[in-house]
Amino acid sequence: MRKTVFHKENSDYISYQKTRVSHWDKVAQKSDKWQGFSGYYHNRLQKVLQFVIPPGQRVMEMGCGCGELLAALKPSYGVGVDFSAEMIERAKNGYPDLHFIQADAHELNIKTQFDFIILSDLVNDLWDVQSVFKNIHVLTTPRSRIIITSYSRLWELPLWIVRKLGLAKSALFQNWLTVDDIKGLFSLANFEVIRHWEEIIWPINVPLIASLLNRFIVKIWPFKIFALTHIIVAKPCNTGSFLSEAPKVSVIVPTRNETGNIAKIFSSIPEMGGGTEIIFVEGNSTDNTYETIKKAMADNPHRLSMLLRQDGQGKGDAVRLGFKHARGDILMIFDADLTVSPEDLPRFYDVLANGKAEFVNGVRLVYPMEKEAMRFFNFLGNKFFSLAFSWLLGQPIKDTLCGTKVLWKADYERIAANRSYFGDFDPFGDFDLLFGAAKLNLKIVEIPIRYRERTYGTTNISRWKHGWLLLRMVFFALRRIKFV
Repeated sequence: MRKTVFHKENSDYISYQKTRVSHWDKVAQKSDKWQGFSGYYHNRLQKVLQFVIPPGQRVMEMGCGCGELLAALKPSYGVGVDFSAEMIERAKNGYPDLHFIQADAHELNIKTQFDFIILSDLVNDLWDVQSVFKNIHVLTTPRSRIIITSYSRLWELPLWIVRKLGLAKSALFQNWLTVDDIKGLFSLANFEVIRHWEEIIWPINVPLIASLLNRFIVKIWPFKIFALTHIIVAKPCNTGSFLSEAPKVSVIVPTRNETGNIAKIFSSIPEMGGGTEIIFVEGNSTDNTYETIKKAMADNPHRLSMLLRQDGQGKGDAVRLGFKHARGDILMIFDADLTVSPEDLPRFYDVLANGKAEFVNGVRLVYPMEKEAMRFFNFLGNKFFSLAFSWLLGQPIKDTLCGTKVLWKADYERIAANRSYFGDFDPFGDFDLLFGAAKLNLKIVEIPIRYRERTYGTTNISRWKHGWLLLRMVFFALRRIKFV
């Protein structure tokens, strides 16, 4: 992407920047002795971004000020950029293990690529937001994330009053951009927004009240309308495939008492990408499923396949075992009950391989179902959990329990590495992956599929027992994802 360069003859731009450099130099000098009421606000923002950005990442912060936020994120490689020499001097003295550069965000000359690029309360102060967005595109990879924090326009008058009273750092005339404004500018710069949410409704540290309002109340409608700060997560748009060669695929098939479906699974799962392996994980069947799979593998020597016997219990345990042994670049989960057609799998592959998603989830609730495909109360339960988890994860999730889910192996390994954050109590594996994908800010896309009746065997899911467990997961996710 072409880098935007401002001409030195642009007198309006030069005057605008000189005024702001002088202003922020003075703010830096005053901050040595006085912080005002903004200390709590910045500490709360740090905590939120520490949740979004795991330690050990390559992070750049534009408009880094004195470097406190960048340091709090504990990057493996951290770069702070600010046009104020006074700010950069204090950042270098305070955090010598990080890298700080005095530069204008409109005229960057950095060639390094980063996992995360942060613009915290900066877009309100920029001369040309679109040009800055374009300039940072060269600093990203397809997996990079751009994090924007921006004041809500609703707070324009209250902030002006507080600053006039000398209770917060002064600021010059601001760009009061709405979330839709920022989304539009991102789109023009070839980025797409994954999700956004509201934070901080009470920016003053009052014990108990501040925590109640800023952790809980601000996340609930209609109170979130009054939030001070919008947080927006975006990623580079992928126009077409970004791969040099077709990725290999591993299809994980958890099986328990599915003897009658094995032959059709072998004959129906198509070859995809650079090659497809089928990994059966047999879960202590009471029929002869294990022997049937062994025979089918012998009868289909042209298919790359593997058979594992599960030591633990539950589909989630089986999926993890299969993922552990998978050799493909793309991991797919396919239920052995054949209620989802194997012929649909290439559609999941195409969406992932072409960069349109980073996590693909099947949806059974769009097309009409066959008569006995899903019982009425199961259908209602799926509807409830889809609404609950769409709100929890910040991305539309229409069908949480569809067994067909597809993701990159590299992303699964990142999810597995952070599994301790959520714990290990999901017997299905669906929520383990959905929670992990949301925590990593992966772009989730759903594909409608036709859900069919079983032709062999019975379901392994207990409606009421597992429904209660899923309800427990909702409350668990409230604490671990929503109310952080």
